[in-house]
Amino acid sequence: MANNKIEQYLIDFKFDYEEIGENMWLLDDSGQGFEGIAIMLNEPLVVFRSLVMDVPQEHKLEFFAKLLELNVTGLLHGAYGLEEDRVVLIDTLEYATMDANEFRATLDSFSLALTQHYPILSQYRS
Repeated sequence: MANNKIEQYLIDFKFDYEEIGENMWLLDDSGQGFEGIAIMLNEPLVVFRSLVMDVPQEHKLEFFAKLLELNVTGLLHGAYGLEEDRVVLIDTLEYATMDANEFRATLDSFSLALTQHYPILSQYRS
């Protein structure tokens, strides 16, 4: 039996994951389309985070404009953000009210975004 509902959802959905710290998991299940998604319980929030790519050195203005556009038109859950010189995809859910469907919807949105948007964003690499 899992210690909390996040781990229980990971087990119930039969995801390949590892516990990487206290209340932190790395979902790395390429067979189901989920790679490199960190999930952290920091009550009252559950934070989902995935590294997308480094910020390109050239054409930054166009790149940032594309990120903002994708935030509005291409994401059901979460948003792109910057962490130092890296682009991350991040979302938060409220732990107390989060259910399995909402948990799965966030992960599905991440998978879809990373699959569809990475080819677009990677064109800005030098």
